[in-house]
Amino acid sequence: MTTDHTQYNVEGILLARPFKIRRLGHFGVDLHDLEAGLRFYVQDLGFRITDVLDLGRIPPLAKLVDGVADARLYFTSHGSDHHSLLLNHRTISERMGVSSGEVTINQLTWQVGSLREVVDAHDYLKSKGVEVVRIGRDMPGGNWHVYFRDPDGLQNEFYYGIEQIGWQRRSRPHAMYYRGFRERPPLPQMSEHDEVEETLAKGIDLQSGYRPTETETATHDVGGILLRRPFKITRIGPVSIFVGDVDASAEFYAGLLGLVQTEEVTIKGHSCRFLRAGNEHHALALFPSSLRAELNLNARSTLAVFGLEVGSYRQLRDAIEFLRGRGWRILSDLPAEIHLGIDYAGFVLDPEGHCMMLYYYMEQIGWDGRPRPPELRRAAASKWPEQLEALSDTYIDQNFLGPLG
Repeated sequence: MTTDHTQYNVEGILLARPFKIRRLGHFGVDLHDLEAGLRFYVQDLGFRITDVLDLGRIPPLAKLVDGVADARLYFTSHGSDHHSLLLNHRTISERMGVSSGEVTINQLTWQVGSLREVVDAHDYLKSKGVEVVRIGRDMPGGNWHVYFRDPDGLQNEFYYGIEQIGWQRRSRPHAMYYRGFRERPPLPQMSEHDEVEETLAKGIDLQSGYRPTETETATHDVGGILLRRPFKITRIGPVSIFVGDVDASAEFYAGLLGLVQTEEVTIKGHSCRFLRAGNEHHALALFPSSLRAELNLNARSTLAVFGLEVGSYRQLRDAIEFLRGRGWRILSDLPAEIHLGIDYAGFVLDPEGHCMMLYYYMEQIGWDGRPRPPELRRAAASKWPEQLEALSDTYIDQNFLGPLG
């Protein structure tokens, strides 16, 4: 790990870096068949489209989208964040230089606590020789951010202040995009409250933003609420990735970015690291690329597994059967060690082989930073029982804000 002992004053607290990662914020995957991807992620998993950016309608991007059947970026969310999942056409990502080769995650995004942390992170990362891609504020979404790459070329993002979608399910109008930035923003910036007041003064209709529609009938009783699926995604992550050098990646994500290593375990003879941002067992797992073939996972992607938490154990059981009934491939032979800190988990492949992990529980880490001893962890039975005894931290991390649907 890094031996730099410099301390930074982050809002009155001395830290080893001028920022602190709070959580995994959102992620994106590249797909060749966006129609099938929308069927999987939106129709069947329940991510809600919050905005659509048609790159084909932007004249300077004509070469970027040439020959692409669907040149739209789909912003989707499972909660109130403007987006927690971004779907992009693989060809466009490659032409933009966002991703290439076996990297099919178009972004891995971490939330920090303030705009100043974003700006200071930009300067810090550049001083450490990290490849910084850009800084500014994109629309849609309205989040201030800095993009940079890890040792394997995976594009990471630090962001602050993503737009929140309220009960009307309407996003920021396109006419408000004038507050986007393509450079390092001077500080301080006006608050979002004042942006709204300025928008009203300009006569912009706040009700003109994108709003999704759903026509399917809600027939599933989920905790007393009628939903269109028998489950609700309540959290995204953790993400597990295959890397060329686990030590180098651990130095980057822990030593440089400040994630904390929870555990190091051996899976099929390969050393793997599990890192956390908060009190969750892990937000990121690092697996060596040599493990991929032994797990029989997607040979065309460095994404090993992406986690999707649902609201309860009952929902987990129902979700797997629902997705099976929708024709998606369910995996059943992955070793339990790849989801350390999670007892029962189901695995389903998206249309292009990306592995999604559905689960309902993740072990929580206390103030002393120690994980649960292995002998005290619950082992998942091959035949899932209809009900489970509660653990000391069961449902502790279930803090989904707002109604389920």
